[in-house]
Amino acid sequence: MRSKLIFSLLLTLHVPNGVHASLVDDIANAISQAVDCSSCHALLVPMKGLAELGDSVFSDTMAAVCKSIGTEDDDVCDGTLGELGPILAHDLRAISPFGRTATQLCNSVFGLCQQPAVIQMKFPVPRAPRTPKRWVSKGGQAIRVAHFSDSHVDREYTPGAEVECTKNICCRNYADEAGKPIQQPAGILASHNCDTSTGLAESMLRATSAQDVSFSIFTGDIIEGRSDTWLVNQTGVTAHLQQFDQEMRTLLDKPVFPVIGNHDTAPVNSFPRNSTFGASSQWVFDTQAAGWSEWLNTSETASVLHMSGSYSAVAPGTNLRIISLNTLYWYKANFWLFDSDTFQPDPNGILAFAAQQLQAAEDAGQRAWILGHMPPSSSDAFHDQSNYFDQIIQRYKNTIAVLLFGHTHKVTDEFAISYSDYSDRTAENAVSTMLMGPSLTPSTGNPAFKVYDVDPDTYEIMDARVFRGDLADPSFQTSPQWNQYYSAREVYGSAIPGGWPENASLTPAFWHEVTEAFERNDTLFQQFLTFKWRGVAIETCPPGDCKDNAICALRGGRSENNCVVNAPGLPFRRRSPTENSGHGTDDSSECEGTSLRTIFSQLSDKMIGVDFEKLKERLKLTIPQSER
Repeated sequence: MRSKLIFSLLLTLHVPNGVHASLVDDIANAISQAVDCSSCHALLVPMKGLAELGDSVFSDTMAAVCKSIGTEDDDVCDGTLGELGPILAHDLRAISPFGRTATQLCNSVFGLCQQPAVIQMKFPVPRAPRTPKRWVSKGGQAIRVAHFSDSHVDREYTPGAEVECTKNICCRNYADEAGKPIQQPAGILASHNCDTSTGLAESMLRATSAQDVSFSIFTGDIIEGRSDTWLVNQTGVTAHLQQFDQEMRTLLDKPVFPVIGNHDTAPVNSFPRNSTFGASSQWVFDTQAAGWSEWLNTSETASVLHMSGSYSAVAPGTNLRIISLNTLYWYKANFWLFDSDTFQPDPNGILAFAAQQLQAAEDAGQRAWILGHMPPSSSDAFHDQSNYFDQIIQRYKNTIAVLLFGHTHKVTDEFAISYSDYSDRTAENAVSTMLMGPSLTPSTGNPAFKVYDVDPDTYEIMDARVFRGDLADPSFQTSPQWNQYYSAREVYGSAIPGGWPENASLTPAFWHEVTEAFERNDTLFQQFLTFKWRGVAIETCPPGDCKDNAICALRGGRSENNCVVNAPGLPFRRRSPTENSGHGTDDSSECEGTSLRTIFSQLSDKMIGVDFEKLKERLKLTIPQSER
């Protein structure tokens, strides 16, 4: 049956003048049968034929599918496919429907394939010195560093607007909801199910400054996270980037080291490679090079301009090199990365830049922190680039003190550990730790930020303390207070057998010991989940497959080892605990917003009960008369 379907679909590519109405039948049929990897490849055949008719035909047709099936509101379907559809059409025209890139596309857009096996290669780095520098603490007073992330400021947040609307994000006045009675009005400052108001962002920045930090880390995502990803454009994104940069300059009295997030462009997630003809996100890098010039010198801002937003800088008064990487060239929701069947191991040279800067730190006798938005441990990361990045980490493990990321919208101490031997993940083999930082947006929990206590000699983390605002407290709307939620050292240190030495940093071995404590103590593990979800809509993850895979993800500094497996039709929207069981913790939906993958991954589910004849007629109307 499947071979006959594929054969019939292939025939449509040879119809004169592009395609005719039978292609509409083929697309609808292929969508309804897209339940696994091979049928996803088959689906790409008529979609490729549709893409050959042009961007507008492709986008309009797929928007009609979206609206007919009810995947999203009509304006969301039209806007998302209008903005992102041409990128997918561009990809489909450039690749074989049955190649490795197509498999990656089916993994990312539809969730119907697993990522293909890593293309093994040894990433070129200089040999490690025979006697690496030893980093010894003199027991000095710890310095403080703030870490905030995923601000997702909605400049159209409207107090009193509907919290429970039909869009992905609410609390703003949508035209198609005008005149409807308000069931749950948005708070003055913040509400769950909504992005960050300007007032909430400013309150957080003031609270961060009040912690007497030496500098701050911002791991990206300024633009609204889920509200109007189908409406954003270059003009609006530029203005919003500039406004938040100005707010950081005004409200923070110490330097900030920022990164670029996947939402900090238009369309969302769109970062074309340097090799992509006719498309560029250079305007984002130009904007941020100017906006970050308050904290970066001339050569560092030049790096932002010419290294796709990446740069390296030494924190003032320290021996610490901050290396900020644009990890979105390893991000599988960046659909510009699917437009070639030629494998590109290091898009835009981000990996090479990381290795170069780590070598410079090693040569200068400096410690290094690596910053990025999307953690390479994430299920959002390509396995290939995550593997190569892990090789770099292994080589420079003595230089790297910690890696800091955002994107997952969790807070507290979600983390991922890298190991020298992933087949034997022990405390002795743990070589580095990625700490995922706090999300400001209340759409996924209470707004929060982190403060690290840092050893001034080794630049290792001595403690990670979380500060949050509690939206359950009515006074937060008018007099917001940011109180310490908990200390990682206090909560987890006592759970390690014999305790954790007072003068020892929170090393990779510490975090591995924490995962072993989770295995022994389910109460502690559930406390971790409470912290992870910032005390709101806490997931349940019972002992067994769910807990085992969640711990595996914490031990998965390399994404191919994080135990996340795509489930057909479900990978890119938040799962219930029973849906998630056995598949690890999929973090991809948390920082996504409405995009192609949030729409297409639901198509096979939504097809149930659809009137196919009406759907086909609606689709035919989108194809020009000359092509029918």
